[in-house]
Amino acid sequence: MSLRLCLAFVATSAICAEVPDARMQVASSVQAAPEALREDATVLGYDRSGAIVSLREGTNHLVCLADNPADDAFSVACYHKELEPFMARGRELAMQGHKGRERHEIRWKDVDEGRVPMPREGRMLYVLTGKGYDSERAEVLDPYLRWVIYLPYATPESSGITAEPGDTPWLMYPGTAGAHVMISPPRE
Repeated sequence: MSLRLCLAFVATSAICAEVPDARMQVASSVQAAPEALREDATVLGYDRSGAIVSLREGTNHLVCLADNPADDAFSVACYHKELEPFMARGRELAMQGHKGRERHEIRWKDVDEGRVPMPREGRMLYVLTGKGYDSERAEVLDPYLRWVIYLPYATPESSGITAEPGDTPWLMYPGTAGAHVMISPPRE
Protein backbone atom coordinates (compact mmCIF):
# COMPACT_ATOMS: atom_id res chain seq x y z
CA MET A 1 0.00 0.00 0.00
CA SER A 2 1.43 3.41 -0.92
CA LEU A 3 1.95 6.07 1.69
CA ARG A 4 -0.38 8.34 -0.26
CA LEU A 5 -3.19 5.80 0.06
CA CYS A 6 -2.45 5.34 3.74
CA LEU A 7 -2.80 9.07 4.32
CA ALA A 8 -5.82 9.34 2.07
CA PHE A 9 -7.74 6.70 3.96
CA VAL A 10 -6.36 7.67 7.36
CA ALA A 11 -5.42 4.09 8.05
CA THR A 12 -3.71 3.12 11.28
CA SER A 13 -1.94 -0.10 10.39
CA ALA A 14 1.79 -0.44 10.99
CA ILE A 15 2.56 -0.14 7.28
CA CYS A 16 1.06 3.34 7.34
CA ALA A 17 3.07 4.51 10.33
CA GLU A 18 5.99 5.30 8.01
CA VAL A 19 7.22 8.85 8.03
CA PRO A 20 6.90 10.57 4.64
CA ASP A 21 10.15 11.76 3.10
CA ALA A 22 11.20 15.35 3.76
CA ARG A 23 10.19 16.49 0.27
CA MET A 24 6.61 15.31 0.78
CA GLN A 25 6.41 16.75 4.29
CA VAL A 26 7.54 20.14 2.99
CA ALA A 27 5.17 20.06 0.00
CA SER A 28 2.14 19.09 2.07
CA SER A 29 2.80 21.38 5.06
CA VAL A 30 3.15 24.60 3.06
CA GLN A 31 -0.32 24.05 1.60
CA ALA A 32 -1.68 25.75 4.75
CA ALA A 33 0.14 29.01 3.93
CA PRO A 34 -0.95 31.67 1.47
CA GLU A 35 0.63 30.80 -1.87
CA ALA A 36 2.90 33.88 -1.89
CA LEU A 37 4.50 32.80 1.42
CA ARG A 38 5.03 29.08 0.76
CA GLU A 39 8.40 29.05 -1.00
CA ASP A 40 10.25 30.97 1.72
CA ALA A 41 8.66 29.43 4.84
CA THR A 42 10.62 27.45 7.40
CA VAL A 43 9.33 23.88 7.59
CA LEU A 44 9.37 21.57 10.60
CA GLY A 45 8.56 17.90 10.20
CA TYR A 46 9.18 14.48 11.66
CA ASP A 47 12.09 12.07 11.56
CA ARG A 48 11.74 8.28 11.76
CA SER A 49 11.75 8.38 15.57
CA GLY A 50 8.81 10.80 15.59
CA ALA A 51 10.91 13.76 16.75
CA ILE A 52 10.31 17.22 15.32
CA VAL A 53 13.17 18.27 13.05
CA SER A 54 13.91 21.19 10.78
CA LEU A 55 13.31 20.17 7.17
CA ARG A 56 13.94 23.54 5.57
CA GLU A 57 15.21 26.89 6.82
CA GLY A 58 13.13 29.71 5.46
CA THR A 59 13.70 33.38 4.89
CA ASN A 60 10.28 34.82 5.69
CA HIS A 61 8.22 35.07 8.88
CA LEU A 62 6.31 31.76 8.59
CA VAL A 63 6.96 28.37 10.18
CA CYS A 64 5.02 25.42 8.75
CA LEU A 65 4.54 22.17 10.63
CA ALA A 66 4.08 18.93 8.70
CA ASP A 67 1.36 16.40 9.39
CA ASN A 68 2.13 14.13 12.33
CA PRO A 69 2.32 10.61 10.87
CA ALA A 70 1.45 9.15 14.28
CA ASP A 71 -1.99 10.82 14.16
CA ASP A 72 -4.95 9.28 12.38
CA ALA A 73 -5.97 12.63 10.89
CA PHE A 74 -4.32 14.93 8.35
CA SER A 75 -3.52 18.39 9.72
CA VAL A 76 -0.81 20.87 8.78
CA ALA A 77 -0.30 24.40 10.06
CA CYS A 78 1.71 27.50 9.32
CA TYR A 79 2.19 30.30 11.82
CA HIS A 80 4.21 33.43 12.50
CA LYS A 81 7.73 32.55 13.67
CA GLU A 82 7.24 34.51 16.90
CA LEU A 83 4.63 31.91 17.91
CA GLU A 84 7.15 29.04 17.71
CA PRO A 85 8.14 29.07 21.43
CA PHE A 86 4.44 28.89 22.36
CA MET A 87 3.77 26.13 19.81
CA ALA A 88 6.91 24.20 20.80
CA ARG A 89 5.85 24.31 24.46
CA GLY A 90 2.44 22.94 23.47
CA ARG A 91 4.06 20.04 21.60
CA GLU A 92 6.36 19.37 24.56
CA LEU A 93 3.43 19.27 26.99
CA ALA A 94 1.49 16.95 24.67
CA MET A 95 4.48 14.57 24.59
CA GLN A 96 4.40 14.59 28.40
CA GLY A 97 0.77 13.49 28.30
CA HIS A 98 -0.91 16.83 29.04
CA LYS A 99 -4.07 17.28 27.01
CA GLY A 100 -6.90 19.72 26.49
CA ARG A 101 -7.51 22.50 28.97
CA GLU A 102 -4.74 21.26 31.31
CA ARG A 103 -2.13 21.62 28.55
CA HIS A 104 -3.42 25.10 27.68
CA GLU A 105 -3.38 26.28 31.29
CA ILE A 106 0.20 25.13 31.85
CA ARG A 107 1.30 26.92 28.69
CA TRP A 108 -0.60 30.10 29.59
CA LYS A 109 1.02 30.10 33.03
CA ASP A 110 4.42 29.71 31.37
CA VAL A 111 3.69 32.82 29.28
CA ASP A 112 2.29 34.73 32.29
CA GLU A 113 5.43 33.98 34.29
CA GLY A 114 7.85 34.82 31.47
CA ARG A 115 9.14 31.29 30.75
CA VAL A 116 7.67 31.21 27.25
CA PRO A 117 7.81 34.32 25.09
CA MET A 118 4.59 35.34 23.39
CA PRO A 119 4.10 38.35 21.14
CA ARG A 120 1.53 40.80 22.47
CA GLU A 121 0.34 41.92 19.03
CA GLY A 122 -1.73 39.75 16.73
CA ARG A 123 0.03 36.83 15.03
CA MET A 124 -1.46 34.55 12.38
CA LEU A 125 -1.94 30.78 12.34
CA TYR A 126 -3.26 28.90 9.29
CA VAL A 127 -4.62 25.37 9.89
CA LEU A 128 -5.38 23.03 7.00
CA THR A 129 -7.06 19.69 7.59
CA GLY A 130 -8.23 17.02 5.19
CA LYS A 131 -8.43 13.33 4.45
CA GLY A 132 -4.84 13.09 3.27
CA TYR A 133 -2.35 14.45 0.78
CA ASP A 134 -2.06 13.40 -2.87
CA SER A 135 1.62 13.87 -3.66
CA GLU A 136 1.14 13.25 -7.39
CA ARG A 137 -1.30 16.15 -7.68
CA ALA A 138 0.28 18.17 -4.83
CA GLU A 139 -3.06 18.72 -3.14
CA VAL A 140 -4.82 18.02 0.11
CA LEU A 141 -7.82 15.71 -0.22
CA ASP A 142 -11.09 17.27 1.00
CA PRO A 143 -9.28 20.37 2.33
CA TYR A 144 -10.63 22.66 5.02
CA LEU A 145 -8.66 25.82 5.83
CA ARG A 146 -9.34 27.89 8.90
CA TRP A 147 -7.56 30.91 10.31
CA VAL A 148 -6.55 31.87 13.83
CA ILE A 149 -5.24 35.24 14.99
CA TYR A 150 -3.54 35.14 18.37
CA LEU A 151 -4.38 38.20 20.49
CA PRO A 152 -2.95 37.41 23.94
CA TYR A 153 -5.14 38.61 26.82
CA ALA A 154 -7.82 40.02 24.51
CA THR A 155 -11.38 40.07 25.80
CA PRO A 156 -14.67 40.78 24.08
CA GLU A 157 -14.57 44.23 25.66
CA SER A 158 -11.01 45.05 24.51
CA SER A 159 -11.39 43.59 21.02
CA GLY A 160 -15.05 44.02 20.13
CA ILE A 161 -15.15 40.33 19.16
CA THR A 162 -17.77 37.99 20.59
CA ALA A 163 -16.66 35.02 22.68
CA GLU A 164 -19.61 33.00 21.41
CA PRO A 165 -18.73 30.38 18.78
CA GLY A 166 -20.71 30.67 15.60
CA ASP A 167 -20.63 31.49 11.93
CA THR A 168 -18.66 34.69 12.52
CA PRO A 169 -15.14 35.20 13.88
CA TRP A 170 -15.13 34.67 17.63
CA LEU A 171 -12.67 34.99 20.51
CA MET A 172 -11.55 31.73 22.09
CA TYR A 173 -10.01 31.66 25.59
CA PRO A 174 -10.59 35.39 26.22
CA GLY A 175 -8.40 37.04 28.83
CA THR A 176 -5.68 34.37 28.66
CA ALA A 177 -2.22 34.31 27.09
CA GLY A 178 -3.71 32.01 24.48
CA ALA A 179 -6.63 34.23 23.49
CA HIS A 180 -7.22 33.99 19.77
CA VAL A 181 -9.77 34.83 17.11
CA MET A 182 -11.21 31.76 15.39
CA ILE A 183 -12.21 32.26 11.76
CA SER A 184 -13.84 29.10 10.42
CA PRO A 185 -15.47 29.43 7.02
CA PRO A 186 -18.62 27.39 6.43
CA ARG A 187 -17.88 23.95 5.03
CA GLU A 188 -19.18 23.28 1.53
